[in-house]
Amino acid sequence: MGKLNQDQAIYDARVLGRPRMMLLGFQHMFAMFGATVLVPALTGLSVSATLLFAGIGTLLFHFITKLKVPAFLGSSFAFIGGYAAVVSMGAAQGLDQAASLPYACIGVFFAGLMYFVLAGLFKAFGVKKVMRFFPPIVTGPIIIAIGLTLSGSAINNCHTNWWIALLALVTIVIANIWGKGMIKIVPILLGVVVSYTVAGLAGEADFSKVADAAWIGLPFQMQDTAFAVLKNPNWGLVLTAIICILPISLATMIEHIGDMCAISSTTRINYLEEPGLHRTLSGDGLATAIASLFGAPANTTYGENTGVLNITRVFDPKVIRIAAVLAILFSFSPKFAAIVAAMPGATIGGVSLVLYGMIASVGVRNLIESKINLGESRNLIILSMILVLAVGISYGPGGIVISLGKATISLSGLAVAALAGILLNAFLPGKEKSGEMKLDIKE
Repeated sequence: MGKLNQDQAIYDARVLGRPRMMLLGFQHMFAMFGATVLVPALTGLSVSATLLFAGIGTLLFHFITKLKVPAFLGSSFAFIGGYAAVVSMGAAQGLDQAASLPYACIGVFFAGLMYFVLAGLFKAFGVKKVMRFFPPIVTGPIIIAIGLTLSGSAINNCHTNWWIALLALVTIVIANIWGKGMIKIVPILLGVVVSYTVAGLAGEADFSKVADAAWIGLPFQMQDTAFAVLKNPNWGLVLTAIICILPISLATMIEHIGDMCAISSTTRINYLEEPGLHRTLSGDGLATAIASLFGAPANTTYGENTGVLNITRVFDPKVIRIAAVLAILFSFSPKFAAIVAAMPGATIGGVSLVLYGMIASVGVRNLIESKINLGESRNLIILSMILVLAVGISYGPGGIVISLGKATISLSGLAVAALAGILLNAFLPGKEKSGEMKLDIKE
């Protein structure tokens, strides 16, 4: 079934066989669906285009990272405020949402290019020098904060029907703790299937749009892409969109580093060193830039899939690539997109409770294994500020708003917390002695 690696029950997907690997791929695909399709639902972008470029972006990421990093790239929530701001500014100039979104996509394209700037710094100065600004006392709490700030959406989804959510949660726990063989390593998929099926039988799922959806169709239309702006460009709105959205990349790049630390800590393989953060950042940036050009949301490495890795202990990147190919195939089926869109929020919420909790737990483990001394005041202050700012802002005002002329930039709680942690670590007196991630590097 599998083999042990580093004294842990880590399954090697190569010995699972193709049918089981396909099942694992489906599990990763369903794990990212809830959040991935929510972004286009909130912004007005295409669900099918989102699935297509989540798959394409993931494959590009894997190619750039030498096929080594088990990461899936899905829709980024960080840019939702940017899309809304550009749509609002477009409305002030007489443009509807459909006409304004391509301008926002141009802004996201330039944000994607910023990843290459930071990647260049890592390449030029090396991981160790740049990562001095991101020691475990900073990245650990950021990983915890990622899980905690995402938890709000899980609770909101569960609140729509707690019984359906609990059914998904209980199914996952039973399969993961007491399951045998393949049952033990596909608990998320089982949670989705069981909960969704019961919800459908109980009339908790709305299938009204499924019957009308076509079986096969193109994932996007050219009038919805960034190229549509070139027909009759409003250069003022183009510049405004870039100024408005570009700074958001600072937050998402910090989140990327946190996600890479989470994946490295989960797999016990230091991907920050090999294939290197310069490659992972380049892959993420390229995926975001290409997706934005074709009217899909910005991409980001997905914590949901890191949670799946932590539960299943199957770390083979091939499984993630299977999920990416499946996402691409299903993006050409509007009917499948409608079926996914009909999935009850409670099902998504029940599954997310486990996945988001796993992310936060990885951050806690990172602090423990790095032997961070919380008896030192500087460490306690950094930890406290990151957690309080991330959670407080996310569930308080919802973001820090900065006005630049007519453009408005909204920084998420996680972005503000990450910036505060980096600055406090850089300027507070004293030095964290356990400044490196305690990981076993796989050669």
